[in-house]
Amino acid sequence: MLKRIARELLSGLTVAIVSLPLAMGFGIVATGTSEGALVGLYGAIFGGFFAAVFGGAPGQVTGITGPITVVATAIIAAHGLEAAFFSFMMAGAFQVLFGVCRLGSLIRYIPHPVISGFMGGIALIILMTQLKQVRLSFLLVAVSILLLLLSGRLIKSIPASLIVLIIVTSLLPVVGSLLEDLRIGSVVINRTVEYIGKIPEAMPSLHFPELSGSLFLQLLTSSLAIALLGSIDSLLTSVVMDSITGGRHRSNKELIGQGIGNMAAGLFGGLAAAGSTVRSVVNIRSGGRTPLSAATHSVVLFIFVVGLGVVVQYIPLAVLSGILILTALGLFDWKAMRKAHVSPKGDVAVMFTTMIVTVLVDLIVAVGAGIALSLVIHAFRSRRGRAHVTQDEAGTYRIDGPLSFLSAYSVFTPLRDGRTHVTLDLEKVTYLDTSGAQALLYFIDHSEMDGIEVSLRQIPPRIEDQLVALADQQQRDKLKTIVESG
Repeated sequence: MLKRIARELLSGLTVAIVSLPLAMGFGIVATGTSEGALVGLYGAIFGGFFAAVFGGAPGQVTGITGPITVVATAIIAAHGLEAAFFSFMMAGAFQVLFGVCRLGSLIRYIPHPVISGFMGGIALIILMTQLKQVRLSFLLVAVSILLLLLSGRLIKSIPASLIVLIIVTSLLPVVGSLLEDLRIGSVVINRTVEYIGKIPEAMPSLHFPELSGSLFLQLLTSSLAIALLGSIDSLLTSVVMDSITGGRHRSNKELIGQGIGNMAAGLFGGLAAAGSTVRSVVNIRSGGRTPLSAATHSVVLFIFVVGLGVVVQYIPLAVLSGILILTALGLFDWKAMRKAHVSPKGDVAVMFTTMIVTVLVDLIVAVGAGIALSLVIHAFRSRRGRAHVTQDEAGTYRIDGPLSFLSAYSVFTPLRDGRTHVTLDLEKVTYLDTSGAQALLYFIDHSEMDGIEVSLRQIPPRIEDQLVALADQQQRDKLKTIVESG
C-alpha cells in the first residue's frame, strides 16, 4: 500500500515538472503579458486539483490546453481578465449541468475523423501563435526543439522539458548577449531574447467581478464555447486513457469534476482548464493510476508558484515556444493522415473540413460542421441508420448493417463483459467507416489484453480490404491469425 502511494506521489511530481512550462506558456499566450504565466499556473493548480478529486477518469491530469487557450485569448482581448474569470466560472457551471444531464455519454457518437480534424486544427492554431517568437528568436527556438528531441531520446527518467528549461535558462546569462541581432551574412537568425519577466509571488485571492447585464449576456456564448471545448477535450483524453490502461472512465462524473475545477479556477484568478492528453499520458507512464497522482501534480505546482517565482522570471520565452511547438506537432493525428489515401474519401473530407473550419472560423462550428458532414455522408452511403448485433444458436455474433460512428460503441461495448471467446460474423456489414474500423481494431486489441479470444468470419472482401488498409502492421498480423477462412 505504501509503495503504491509513493509511486502515485512521485508520478504527480513528474507531471508537475512537465506541466509547469506548459501552463506558463499557455497562460502567456492567452493574456499576452508575462503575468499570464501566473494565470496559467493558477488554472492548472485549482482546475487540476478539483477535477482530480471530483472527476471520473482515474489517472487523468487536468491542465491548460490548446483549445481552451484559443478561446480564452479572445475573451481576455475583448472583455479583460476579470470578465474572463467570471466566464470561466460560468463555463464550469455549464459543465456541471452537462454532467447532471448525462450529456457526457454523447462523446461516443463523435466520428473519428472529426476528432482527428479538430485536434489538427488546434495544433495549427498553436503553431500560428508561436510565429512571432520564432521570428524574434529563431535560433534559440530551433536549438530548444533540438535539445528537447535529443533529451527525450537519451534520458528517460527526467522529463525533457525540465532538462532543456534548466540548461538553456542557466546558459543564457553567459551567451545571451551573443544572440542579440545575430546574423549569417545579411540573414538575421536571432533578433533578440525575451524572458518571462518577474512574476508576482502572491497567494491567490478570490475574484468576484461586477458585471453589467449586457456583458453577462455577451459572455454567455463564450462561456458555453469553453464548456463545450473543455468537455470534448477532457472526454477525448479520457478515451485515450482508456485505450492505454484498458479501463473505463465515467464520462458524466468527469464532466462534473471538470466543471467544479473550472469554477474554482475562475474564482481564484486562473485560466480555464481541461483534461490534458500530454500530461495524462506522462502520468500513466510514470505509474499514476488514481486521483492521488493528479491531485499531487496540482499541490506541487502550488509549491513552485509560492517558492520559485524569482527563478521563473529568467526563463526565456523561446524555450516555452519550443515546448509548445512540439506539443502542437504531437496533437496531429499522423496515423490518420498517413492513411488518408486508403481511407474512405468521405471520412478524409470530414477530417480536413473540420481542420480548416477550426482554423478559419470557430472551434465549435468546426465540430458541428464535421458531425453534420459525417451524417450526410453516412446517409448517402447507407440507407440504414445503425448496425445491430444478434446471436445465433452457435453463439456467433452477427453484425447487420452499417458499422459506423453511430453504432460502433453500442455494438462492441456489451461484448467485452464476461466472455472468454467472441466470434463475429461480418457477412452482413453493409458499410464500414473509419470510426467503425477503428472501433473494431480497438476491440480486437483490448480483447486480447483482457484474455478474450476473438475470431472473425464471413468478412466481405471490400470490408476486409478496408480494415487491413487502416490497420497498423501489428494489427494486420493479428488479423491474419483471427480471420477464419471460408
